[in-house]
Amino acid sequence: MQQFLEAAGIALSAIWSSKLRSFLTMLGNIVAVTSIIAVVSLIQGMNASVEGAITSQIGADTFAVGRAGPTRTEEEQLRAQSNPRVTLEDAEAIRDASERIQYVMAQANGSGEAKSRRETLESLSIQGVTKEYGLLPTTLLESGRMITATEFATKRSVVILGWDAADRLFGAVDPLEKFVTLAGGRFRVVGIHKKKGAIFGQSQDEFAVIPLGAFQRLFGSRQSLRLTVMPTDSTMVRPAMDDATVALRVERRLRPSEPDNFGVVTSDTFLDLYNQVTSGIFAILIGVVGLSLVVGGIVIMNIMLMVVSERTREIGLRKSLGARRRDVLWQILTESITLSTCGGMVGTALGFLVAFAISRFTPLPAAVEPWSVVLGISVTAVVGLFFGLYPAMRAASLDPIEALRRE
Repeated sequence: MQQFLEAAGIALSAIWSSKLRSFLTMLGNIVAVTSIIAVVSLIQGMNASVEGAITSQIGADTFAVGRAGPTRTEEEQLRAQSNPRVTLEDAEAIRDASERIQYVMAQANGSGEAKSRRETLESLSIQGVTKEYGLLPTTLLESGRMITATEFATKRSVVILGWDAADRLFGAVDPLEKFVTLAGGRFRVVGIHKKKGAIFGQSQDEFAVIPLGAFQRLFGSRQSLRLTVMPTDSTMVRPAMDDATVALRVERRLRPSEPDNFGVVTSDTFLDLYNQVTSGIFAILIGVVGLSLVVGGIVIMNIMLMVVSERTREIGLRKSLGARRRDVLWQILTESITLSTCGGMVGTALGFLVAFAISRFTPLPAAVEPWSVVLGISVTAVVGLFFGLYPAMRAASLDPIEALRRE
C-alpha cells in the first residue's frame, strides 16, 4: 500500500509539472466518460419513469384484462380488432371464478371537453369506473372523498379530478363541491387525486374519474371495458391470472383448440416489452460512445511512450541505483492509471451535470445510480492499466547503461 501511495504521489507530481499536456491527455477520457455517464443517467431516468407510469396504471400486484394484449405484429393487431368487447358480464365471470380473486374493477376510457367557470380544456381524459376503484392501491386522494357505493349504483354525476386537471380548471379556487362540465354533462367535484407527475413531459394528472354508469350515459354502453383484477395476495398473481383466463374462456365458450380472444397482462408484461424494444438501442448507443474511451486510451499510450522517452536517463539512473524491473514497471503504470482515473473522475462529475442539465431543460428524466459512479471511475482505471502496460514494459526493459548514455 505504501509503495502504491509513493508511486501515486510521484505520478501526481509529474502530472502537475506538465499541466497542459496532462489536461490534453485526459481530455479524451473526460469527453468519453462524460458522454457515458450522461447517457447512462438518462437511460436510468427513462427506465424509472416508464416503470413508474406503467405501475401506476396497472399496479404492481394487480393484472389487467382487455380486448387484446400487447401486439407485436400487424397480423396480431388485425386479429385483436376482431375480438369481442370486454363487458361487465366478463367481469362478473372472473369475480366468481376463484377464491384467489379479491375484486374486479371495470373501466372505460374516453375524452371530451371540460369546462369550468374559469377555464375550458378542449380534450380531457375521462375514465368511467366501477365501485372497486377506491380499493385500488394506486388510488390516492390529495383532498376530498371517494365516490360512494350509492353514487355508483345510482349513476350520480360526481367526479374525481386529476391534480393538473383541477389546477387548470379552477386555479387557486378550491374545486371541491364545485361543478364542471364534462363532454356536455354537469358533474360535481368530490375529490382531487394525488399528483402522479409526468413522463417525458406528458402530464399523468390531466384526467377525470366518474361512475361507469354516468360515463355510459355520455359515451354509450358499447365501448369495450378494461378490467383490473386484484388477487387476495400478491403471491397469487400468476394463479389468479390462470383462473381468470379459464373463466373467460368458459364464459366465451372457446374450444380447447381456439386461441384466447382477449388479453391478460401485468405491469411486467409491458416492462418486458419496453426492455426488448429499447435494450438493443441503448446497447448500441453506449457502445458507440464507449469507442471514444479507446481513442482516449490510445492518446494516453502515446503520451506515456513519449514520457518514457523523455525520462530515459532518469529510468537508467534509478535502475543503476538498484531499482528493480517491477519498480519501474509499477511507476509508469501508476502514472498512467492516475492520469486516466483523474480524467474519469472529472468526466463523471461533468456527466452528471450534463444529464441533469438535459433533464432540467427537456422532458427527458435523469437518475443517478451509485453503480454508474463506480463504472465511470473503474472503467478509466482499466483503460489506464491496459494502455499504459506497453509503455511501462518498454521502460522496465531499458538497459541502465544504454539509458545513461542517452542525451
